[in-house]
Amino acid sequence: MSDVIIVGGGIGGLTLALALDKVGIASTIYEATTTIQEVGVGINVLPYAMRVLAGLGLEEELARRAIATRASAYFDRCGHLLDQMPVGRFAGEAYPQLSIRRAELQTALLDAVGRRLGPDHIRTGWECTGISSQDDGEVVLDFKDRRTGQKREPQRAAVVIACDGIHSKVRQQFYPHEGPPRYSGVFMWRGVTRRSRFLDGATMVRVGLPSVGKMVIYPVRSYDDGTQLINWVAEVEVPDSAGFCEKRDWNRAGHATDFVDVFADWRFDWLDVPELIRDAHTILQFPMMDRDPLPRWSFGRVTLLGDAAHPLVPLGSNGAGQAILDAEVLARELASLHDPASAFARYESIRRPATAEIVISDRAGGPDVILQQGEERLRLLVPVPTGRSAFPRAVEAA
Repeated sequence: MSDVIIVGGGIGGLTLALALDKVGIASTIYEATTTIQEVGVGINVLPYAMRVLAGLGLEEELARRAIATRASAYFDRCGHLLDQMPVGRFAGEAYPQLSIRRAELQTALLDAVGRRLGPDHIRTGWECTGISSQDDGEVVLDFKDRRTGQKREPQRAAVVIACDGIHSKVRQQFYPHEGPPRYSGVFMWRGVTRRSRFLDGATMVRVGLPSVGKMVIYPVRSYDDGTQLINWVAEVEVPDSAGFCEKRDWNRAGHATDFVDVFADWRFDWLDVPELIRDAHTILQFPMMDRDPLPRWSFGRVTLLGDAAHPLVPLGSNGAGQAILDAEVLARELASLHDPASAFARYESIRRPATAEIVISDRAGGPDVILQQGEERLRLLVPVPTGRSAFPRAVEAA
């Protein structure tokens, strides 16, 4: 029997395994996919999350793979600067803000888990189908083989932590009538494009609003020839009249022709946005979704973490960061309290109110308040081009 079973080998699950190892608690990760691989494109690791990762001995490795973001800048849809502020160490923080490819972050975490816990503590192709039983001493989990669909031998642990994302099977077992995730009304396309640097080569940019088209753009890697890999996210308001939101796959391919016309005249003196989109190496598509905050995360010897507990719309770079904070707090409480129920109660008392507040604030727009104010002023001078919030053709067909 394992001390702890972690269901899911994403950023939250991998960070938790490292945090538990740091406090002397053994764990084993069970990941549904046959290979732990990249999900999504770029990610910003905010200073509060970097504090945790630095404490796990990963700062130097991540800094080598990333760009230390200098500033966060807000522009209107005509390319005029609305506001700019330093971030990370450039704002006096103790830790940097790193812009990095999600695959690089996940690889660094995975390599660290393999070195510190050993390869036997990461099992891939094990898809959790639910909890079959639990008592005062253990939890029994059921699994199937992702490759064959065959049932695997049940696994036992003193504690189970579900880090299996927005579609968590464990969460669904505790909340069987919850229904699908809540669609925000905004669809997003994510891509990476290699090109010459823009602005100072270390600024995260937000432009426009989903109602007229919004872009989030930042570099995630620099190359010796002076070019950079630029991560970008295009957000457009799209009704779910076609039911496409049922196809929720972070690695679902998208196409520039689906949405580039929304940004047709976004040619600024500091960046040509249509060119950025058309020259992309990779484009993925996904509806922006979350779930309502839960009244509780823990049931006996089982609890939830990260997107399984509090999925957020990807706004403000908080999704992975909040999972990293969850991992830190949960490992600390399990180490200090011998009773799992008491540890889970402390964990929830710290993390559940904080994450519920972020879910609600992100629905209200989060950092987009600055962009909203800029758009309101701009509308008096420059009307929104006709048809800019039209339903994208290829998405409708999906």
